[in-house]
This record gives sequence, structure tokens and C-alpha cells, in this order.
Amino acid sequence: MSTAYKTVSDIAGPLLMVEGVEGVTYDELCEIELTDGTKRLGKVLEARKGLAVVQLFESAQGATTEGTKVRFLGRTFELGVSEDMLGRVFSGAGAPIDNGPEVIPEKKLDINGAPINPASREFPEDFIQTGISTIDVLNTLVRGQKLPIFSGAGLPHAQIAAQIARQARVLTEKEVAEGKSTEGEAEKDEKFAVVFAAMGVTYEEAQFFKNEFEKTGALSRAVLFLNTADNPVAERIATPRLALTAAEYLAYELDYHVTVIITDMTNYCEALREISAARKEVPGRRGYPGYLYTDLATLYERAGRIKGKKGSITQIPILTMPEDDVTHPIPDLTGYITEGQIRLDRGLHQKAIFPPVIPMGSLSRLKGKAQGEGVTREDHSGMDAQLTAAYARGTEIRELAVILGESSLSDTDKAYLKFADRFEKEFIRQGEHENRSIYDSLNIGWDLLKELPRSELKRVKGDHIDKYMKNA
Repeated sequence: MSTAYKTVSDIAGPLLMVEGVEGVTYDELCEIELTDGTKRLGKVLEARKGLAVVQLFESAQGATTEGTKVRFLGRTFELGVSEDMLGRVFSGAGAPIDNGPEVIPEKKLDINGAPINPASREFPEDFIQTGISTIDVLNTLVRGQKLPIFSGAGLPHAQIAAQIARQARVLTEKEVAEGKSTEGEAEKDEKFAVVFAAMGVTYEEAQFFKNEFEKTGALSRAVLFLNTADNPVAERIATPRLALTAAEYLAYELDYHVTVIITDMTNYCEALREISAARKEVPGRRGYPGYLYTDLATLYERAGRIKGKKGSITQIPILTMPEDDVTHPIPDLTGYITEGQIRLDRGLHQKAIFPPVIPMGSLSRLKGKAQGEGVTREDHSGMDAQLTAAYARGTEIRELAVILGESSLSDTDKAYLKFADRFEKEFIRQGEHENRSIYDSLNIGWDLLKELPRSELKRVKGDHIDKYMKNA
């Protein structure tokens, strides 16, 4: 039986200071017993000679310096994992909240995971179809990649997250060979799963995510972890680690290709800042802890592919940029760690265009490996470059037309202007439940390029123009 300490000297928010402890280690799990007999879990944030700082996973309400007992359990926070987790909904602390039975674990894993040896990583190069044209064609998602979505307050990142979670899949060899999406082929996919983690969301948002998965049938291949805004701050820090632990088990032990969607990383970082302030640490930029970069890296770097393992983890973290400021510490540091970003644009949103993904400012650094013959289609890479360049020029001409008037534009400029308008209305805009195949998206692109003179199509091959434009 472990020793129960009654030496709580101070309580600051979710933190307890326990004096006179011996043999306590960092990240060790502990049990806190209040004076009324109720028990709560916590973990050690800091351990030094004779003192431990304990972080509660639940509210500290009712805890007092007199009579509160702390018992250190000699183990870290572990998650019981099993393939039976698929189709289930859990709280941010890993407890089932879908009225289903407890999951009987195949094994228990430390939620902090184990670092992946860089030499054992495989380079991501396989295409994942999300069903969203602006992502699939212009910012191609690669299996094993970490590609965040940079959003802002009031933008529809929740709907986009749910859409990606519902629709994400890998193409079959038959589809790639035939160059078309075959009805019913989705059921023949390789083992594919989605792990979805929501942190600090409202109750309505949590219900929205849960209902979206249930009514579309996507829940059968998904694991949901939902942490709402009224849950304790400490639980918010554990939630993404629980989700990634479940993903690692499915990917590296059961050979699933897992897409992990985490929203909202801004709420996670705010929780880190709150606990850092309670510990009276020296703040870094904008009050965030100086170790914010390191902490985010411990989450983002758990994506990837490992040599000798069939499964993979693809990560799509979502964050809302305070005041739409891309230089804010959260998007700034995230951009250093991840392989690009997908930017949502407020201007497109104000035009009622969904999803408001802006090609300029969005980037997938690994997309070149997942575009082309044998992966998607031979014209994919050229189409990506041509559409982006044409839309960029079209938006510039639109701004010029406001100043000089449309009558002052040349015929070529007017063609670009018409292209930009159609590009927003037909390519970027699509329904929230519209699932376009990569081949449908490419064909839409070719149809739009008909607006431009052939002499302007300098980024697509001539034989591709002859082959695909007439059929678009």
C-alpha cells in the first residue's frame, strides 16, 4: 500500500503543492482523496526534493490544505486500448460517454507515447482524398503528413473538420488505374480509421460532432474524444494525448491508416498558459509558457509512417488564430513544426463560399509526392500550379478593375476576371455534404481553364490539354 500524504501546503487553481514527499517522479499518476471521501485523479507536474506539484484532472473544488490526502500510484496516465474503441465516444479523460459498455483493453499504453527514431521514419507519399477540391487538388494531403488548418473566430472550421472526418479515405488501386472513382469502392478501402479529438468546445459543438458521425455512418470507423469548455483545464491537456495514443495503437499494432483531427489547438494552448500562470512560471511571448514550442512538438511529431509498419498516422490539427493574426505564437510555432497549412479566408466566408479555403497562403509542402500518375492522375501537378497562378492573377485584376474600371481591361484580363469569379463559385464552393472525387475536382478545373486563351496555359502540358480539356 502506497503512502498517503496529508501535507498539502497550497492550492492554486488545479494545482496542489505537496510537501515532505519521497520517491516521487515527474508525470506520475496520483489519487487525491478529499475530506468528504471523494477521490480524484492527478499527475505530478514537478518533483524535487521534498516537494511535488500535482495537477488535478478534475476540479479542485472541495480540496483543502487540511485533511486532503494524496497517494502517489507509481505509474503514469495510461489508456486502455482495443479495436473495440472504434465506433465509440469518450470524454476528454478517456471515459465512455455514449452509454455503451466499458472497453475491455487489449493492453494499456502511456498516453505520452514513445519518441519515434527519425531513422525509422518513412517519407510520406500516398494520397488521401478528403472530398474537398481546394485540399485534394491544390493542397494535397499525404498519408503520414501533419497539415494544420489555420482558422479564425466565426469561420466554419468545425464543419470542415467534420466533413474531412466523414469523407477522408484512400483510393483503391482500381480507381487510380481507371482514373475514376468507382461507386462502392469505398467499402473496399484498406483499413482506414478516424480519431477525432475536440478540446474546450461548447456542449452544442460536441453534440454537432457526435451527430455528424452518427447520422452519416462514419462513427463505425471512428473514435471520438470530446472535452467541453466546462470540463477541467487539466483534462484539456490530456485529451489530444489520449487520442494520439488510440491512433498509435490502431496504426502501428493493428495496421490501420489513421487520420487524427484535433480541434481546437488554441484552447489547448490557453490551458497550458493557465496552468503555467498558476505555477508562477516566467511567461514567454504573449504570456504563453516558454516551452510552448516543445510541448506542441510532442503532439505534432506523433504523426508519420514507420518502416516495417503497414499503418500510418496523418494529423490535421485545427487552430483559431486570435484576431486572424498568423504571427501569433500558436500558428507561428505550429507552422515551424508542421508541413504546411490550410488557411481559411474571412473574405471568402463573407461571400458565403464554403469551404473558405484560400489557395494563396495555403501550402502542403509534401504534396508533390502525392500528385501524378500512379497516385492520382498525370495532370494533377500541372493543374495545381495552373489553377493557383490563374486565380492569383484574377484576384489582382479584380482589385485593379475596382480602381480603373472594367472597361480599361484587355480581353485577356477580362478572361482572368471571369475565371476568378467562376473559380470561387464552382471550384472552391461546394456543399457541406458534397464529396467530390479527385477526378471530379480535376475535371472541374479543366472546365474552368476553358475561360483562358490557350497561350496563357503555360503550367500544364500540351498533351494534357488535348486529352482532358475537351472532355471536361
